[in-house]
Amino acid sequence: MLKKVFSTVVASLLLMGIASGCSTGGAESSEKEVKIGYFPNLTHSATIIALEKGYFKEAFGADVKIQTKTVANGGLFMEAMATKAIDVGTVGPGPLLNFYVKHPGYRLISGAVNGGAVLVMNGSTNITELKDLKGKRITIPVIGSTQDVMLRKALNEVGLKPTTNGGDVELYAAAPADTAALFVQKSVDGAATQEPWGYVLENQAGGKLLLDWDQFAWGKESTNTVVAASDEFLKREGLATAYLQAHKKAVKFIQENPEESQDLIIKHLKNLTGKELSKKEVQAAFSRLEVTTAVNEKVIQEMADISKEAGYISSNKIDGLIDLKYLEEAK
Repeated sequence: MLKKVFSTVVASLLLMGIASGCSTGGAESSEKEVKIGYFPNLTHSATIIALEKGYFKEAFGADVKIQTKTVANGGLFMEAMATKAIDVGTVGPGPLLNFYVKHPGYRLISGAVNGGAVLVMNGSTNITELKDLKGKRITIPVIGSTQDVMLRKALNEVGLKPTTNGGDVELYAAAPADTAALFVQKSVDGAATQEPWGYVLENQAGGKLLLDWDQFAWGKESTNTVVAASDEFLKREGLATAYLQAHKKAVKFIQENPEESQDLIIKHLKNLTGKELSKKEVQAAFSRLEVTTAVNEKVIQEMADISKEAGYISSNKIDGLIDLKYLEEAK
């Protein structure tokens, strides 16, 4: 059993460890080039499908060169966008709004995925409800991540105060790929994580699901992944609308062809990493998320409120962050 878990961890590390070295582009943008960023992750399925089906090429036309960059977390994505290594792509709303408050040069221009995150407990614990988390240690992917904010909301609802340095519930930052090993070692009591890692923890590391995707934080309205673009990219006439035409087409394809979409995503991630996710992992992940272009602005604002309360940002004023006019123009 332990050998199987660590084999999964090694494969997962390879999957999530793809960072800036995978970029095929330089740091400067040109009118004939679009640099698209995303994670090698199932919650970025719309981007993956748009690449696999050629929707971006179709929307941009033959004169525009498409380059891609994969990163392991939202902080790296936003840093790449700040250095012009990414023009547009998919990222969690948490890192996006954190950067926006410091420098409002980025916009949220579409939704991508709701849900896709769960709260899983270590099977060695006797935790059966949220209030039992007092005094426990829970992993999150990155401090300030979307899953961090979701966990804070859930804890606040039962009167628990999360902290990274003592307090009611300790938040411990660890890459999702490392969490299975932490479960086996009994180093953590649970994990707020995105799929397919929740499935992996349940089925290969003895984890117990505490909150499914439709119960965790805002439930089915929990915004996991959005489309972000730099202001400089938005000024390049027609490109944002073209990107979102491809994005909308990919979302529709996934909604109407889930089986084929899953096969394409498995193939895409295998080509990136050399490792193949199992069909069961991917099917389980898809059952716990909703691919969508919709944006719940109230949820995004509440995320900003929680991030401010946590001290991640100095202000929760995010007026101007969400700009959906390009999505409305995309037919």
